[in-house]
Amino acid sequence: MRESIFIKAPAKINLSLDIIGRRPDGFHLVEMVMQTISLCDHITLEAADGAIHLHCSHPFVPAGSGNIVWKAAHLLKSTYGSAEMGAVITVEKHIPVSAGLGGGSSDAAAVLKGLNELWDLRLSPAQLAELGLRLGADVPFCLQGGTALARGIGEELTPVAPPPSLWVVLLKPNMGVSTGEVYREFVQGRVRTRPDTQRLVSALEAGDYQAMAESMANVLESVTFRRFPILRRLKQKALELGALAAMMSGSGPTIFALTPEYKRAAAIYNRLRHQVEFAHITTFWEE
Repeated sequence: MRESIFIKAPAKINLSLDIIGRRPDGFHLVEMVMQTISLCDHITLEAADGAIHLHCSHPFVPAGSGNIVWKAAHLLKSTYGSAEMGAVITVEKHIPVSAGLGGGSSDAAAVLKGLNELWDLRLSPAQLAELGLRLGADVPFCLQGGTALARGIGEELTPVAPPPSLWVVLLKPNMGVSTGEVYREFVQGRVRTRPDTQRLVSALEAGDYQAMAESMANVLESVTFRRFPILRRLKQKALELGALAAMMSGSGPTIFALTPEYKRAAAIYNRLRHQVEFAHITTFWEE
């Protein structure tokens, strides 16, 4: 077995997010195109005897059993490991928390992949995905990464062609959003704009970023924008500053803007960074 592993956990954005129904157990059925980006948390895994120890650089992220990373390691060990297996997990956070960028899910996915290698468990991607779904609906996508059409509660994944090369400007005000609360408050009748998901997938396959931009939408904006009007203003301002597209990621509150030109991305960043807690320029993820 290896003694230590370093792994990157990339953030995600939603190029589209639609809610198309609800299961009998209350979970919403979604149809969305998800995309990993190059903003990453950094995770170091070191072999240890017996116990799982977690250290995190972010002061507001729990370091024990309340952390999805600890839960991922414990689930993997209890399901496929043995009592003597352990690890010291160090998470260096760069992805803002409670931001709609999938930081926790991506960290959990990275730990599943990394410990599978560190502990020499030799589990298949399908086995890891099954564990991931028990941790959260976004974890299977974070295990796969890239660009994918997600259906069901987010676990039915179909890889699609990656987007054309674009700059991504992230803008997160000083607030956190509970994904569960946003979904509970969602009402279909309040949605004004829905994504054209099939046109979006076709646009990605054709490399047509104009058609891609015209097909994007996130129905959860109907909830989060009502609670936090600053998000609607940030989105509108990014479009006024020349963004090809601007949208909320996930349940929010992060707004992202897309542009093929770095100068345009820099202009959006410089004009709006003082209005938010976190601003960052990045790109789509390339391994």
